[in-house]
Amino acid sequence: MKISNFEISSKTFIIAEIGINHNGDIEIAKKLISAAKDAGCDAVKFQKRTVDVVYTSAELENLRESPFGKTNGDLKRGLEFGFEEYSEIDRFCKEIDILWFASPWDEQSVDFLEKFDVPCYKIAAASLTDKGLLEKIKATGKPILLSTGMSTLEEIDKAVALLGKENLLLFHCQSLYPLPPQKVNLNAINTLKNRYDVPVGYSGHEVDSVLSAVAVGLGALAVERHFTLDRNMWGSDHKASIIPSEMKDMIDNIRLVEIALGSGEINILPDEIAVKQKLRRVESL
Repeated sequence: MKISNFEISSKTFIIAEIGINHNGDIEIAKKLISAAKDAGCDAVKFQKRTVDVVYTSAELENLRESPFGKTNGDLKRGLEFGFEEYSEIDRFCKEIDILWFASPWDEQSVDFLEKFDVPCYKIAAASLTDKGLLEKIKATGKPILLSTGMSTLEEIDKAVALLGKENLLLFHCQSLYPLPPQKVNLNAINTLKNRYDVPVGYSGHEVDSVLSAVAVGLGALAVERHFTLDRNMWGSDHKASIIPSEMKDMIDNIRLVEIALGSGEINILPDEIAVKQKLRRVESL
């Protein structure tokens, strides 16, 4: 499976999920993109919503204090980037050579993202049962990354049947923010691999840089982590995100695991021959 020029099977595909951690500020978004690139990420991901489609009028009118105003609608519109901001994101990512894409939460957002010819689409766990959105994304012909959080196997079965297995990568995911280690359930990676026979990745929400490397050891071919400059920043997703130094540590650990996994073949290493001659006392089998 390829995403742009990246061959998923060649090494672990690392995604920094910026989401809405830009806090509606394009300069913060660019700092996050630069930090992700410096840490060794292969891609950054955003979230795109048509606010008046995704949320009901009643939801938007609910009182909710934020830097953008007094209602939930003020908050949602304040966090949403438009064409000008995404044009700058597209330009900047090309300039520093990092892929970008997004999770569209509605069909109009797919049309919006197609204007930028994004290399793939990520379907958020919350959208796994949205038939119209899944059909819209499938019709683009782009590779699809599907998070399986908050879903039953039966729901995942239906989504995979609709999307098809070609150019599909499933992400094991638990939709808790942040995610306690005892609820990570990394063995689900093999459950998904065995049931669907497609590439599987890991989308984590724990505040930890080690477990994602363990996921790679268990067969995850892609890792997505929420990413922030500072967990103390204002906003709902920062507390469940990792900071640049943790992202770099995580990627270093993942690359070490990739090297250590080896081929799986059993044989005597050339370096072992002298050790064998020195230490093995009896050859009588």
